[in-house]
Amino acid sequence: MKTLNFLKLTAAMLLGICLLNLPAMAQQKLETKINDSKEVLAEFGKMKESIPHQLLQDTHGIIIIPKMINAGLVVGGKRGKGVALAKGADGKWSDPVFVTLTGGSFGLQAGVQSVDLVLVIKHSETLTNIGRGSFTLGGDISVAAGPVGRSSTASTDYKFQAEVYSYSRSRGLFAGISLNGASLSVDAKSNTEFYGKDSASATIFAQSKNPTASVKELKATLEGLY
Repeated sequence: MKTLNFLKLTAAMLLGICLLNLPAMAQQKLETKINDSKEVLAEFGKMKESIPHQLLQDTHGIIIIPKMINAGLVVGGKRGKGVALAKGADGKWSDPVFVTLTGGSFGLQAGVQSVDLVLVIKHSETLTNIGRGSFTLGGDISVAAGPVGRSSTASTDYKFQAEVYSYSRSRGLFAGISLNGASLSVDAKSNTEFYGKDSASATIFAQSKNPTASVKELKATLEGLY
């Protein structure tokens, strides 16, 4: 009987320790997502044909989704989690909001591919509207493959005829990918885990005060691209 009680007590203590560690584990997972997003931007910056500087200077929002899964066997599917940042009137980038992209497509396709995705967004309002519900790329807002070339403005429409310019990278090279029909939404659970109770996306997009090292490094890497 004593042995049984001891085992029950030990199990209860281990369960309690695990529950106490859950918030820390969730926080660490989100820190990793931010660091992965920073690495995606850094790798894009090393590419010869990267996102044009002027495009990044003129944009008011960006979404980075590391290691998005793009899978298909006749019917394709996409799924990825990442972060979104809005640029304020003062030119400073907001703290990151955690987002999810999901979508599907039809056509002759097969295989599974991991893709790093960057979406350059015309208006910051496009991002702040995500908090009111998901929006569909190619439906609610227009999306087009982004122009490439660090400083070249040739054949680049800086008037932003599209609301969103997309850049996708696989195995170190640019990879074409269709995003029409994909849905973007705020990951409210992750935002609450990272920021606490005051985690409304509109509030996060309006502030740039998070002291976390990973957040600071993400913004510095982004600014370093232009």
